[in-house]
Amino acid sequence: MEAELYVKELRPGIYLMDEGHMASGYIVVGDEKAAVIDTMNGLNDIHAAVRKITDKPIVLINTHGHPDHIFGNVYFKEEAYLNPKDLPMAESFRNLPEFADACKARGVSMPDFKPVKEGDVFDLGGRTLEVYELPGHTPGGIVLLLKEDRILFTGDAVNHYLWMMLDGCLKLSDYVKSLDRLMFLEKEADFILQGHARESEDISLMRCMRDGIVEIVEGKTENDEPYEWFGGVGKKHPFKLEEGKKYFPTDETIICYNPDNI
Repeated sequence: MEAELYVKELRPGIYLMDEGHMASGYIVVGDEKAAVIDTMNGLNDIHAAVRKITDKPIVLINTHGHPDHIFGNVYFKEEAYLNPKDLPMAESFRNLPEFADACKARGVSMPDFKPVKEGDVFDLGGRTLEVYELPGHTPGGIVLLLKEDRILFTGDAVNHYLWMMLDGCLKLSDYVKSLDRLMFLEKEADFILQGHARESEDISLMRCMRDGIVEIVEGKTENDEPYEWFGGVGKKHPFKLEEGKKYFPTDETIICYNPDNI
């Protein structure tokens, strides 16, 4: 599979990497170090793309353990930070025969993971990334607050097309609790950069998505339609965005879920 890598500077020192509109990663350049947040599917040499931008030491961080966010780690020598609660999942994907064969063919291998937890801070020099745990989409999902620029990097935990029907997803009622614990971040950030974005989006996306999950938990699902995916058929629940706010244009804003996991 091939996918062109698009790299765009959103503001000085902050770059979005879009791998064929399938997944997104980010580069944050500080005075002393550069952080790479998620490496997508491994279809492009992300390390080479980073080195075209900066020669500073790299800190590699994965927001969660799904393959479309970690497979590009193979191009780095640096160990990647990952919440240990997602390590079994990440290792299961890392050990897939087809992935191992692809790595062998390219002469690359995935470096080990280093643990990261809530309260950790990555100091890049003039820019800091604060770690918060947000279990839901995966058990060990994290979000990163770039305090100086008021940006929240959310991986897949907050987006337009939330998947909550995968193995390892929390119950929706438990995810609401996870979100409510971190809703104070609305006051700490103005924008969200999520794992499948092409632009920054208003922080209100977090509350809009949260309110949509609450509707499902409260049983307001009479108009929800079937949602077919590679693992079977679930349901999809649309949620509304705030008028007048900046969001990435999309045809749907939905929460995909298993009716047995509410």
